[in-house]
Amino acid sequence: MTTPSEDSEAPRGPAPKRRPQQRKQVLLRLDPQVYEALARWAGDELRSANAQIEFLLRRALAEAGRLPGDTGPLPRRGRPPKNGGPGATPPS
Repeated sequence: MTTPSEDSEAPRGPAPKRRPQQRKQVLLRLDPQVYEALARWAGDELRSANAQIEFLLRRALAEAGRLPGDTGPLPRRGRPPKNGGPGATPPS
């Protein structure tokens, strides 16, 4: 049996790579008229209703001083670029 001090001195391999944090899924119930207004607004700004909700929530949190500093940026909209750019698929 090993003691805690022996375990802490044991050689360790490289630290495991952190996977990107998964986006949370939330069930949201809205009044149908509120959803329709939100969907129209999202369409006017070329966003999905989901992206519009996240945009508005982030803006409200920032205005209230409650948006955590380590919050990642909003995901890019649309298709990834064909060549180069982050998230692009390698040529096959």
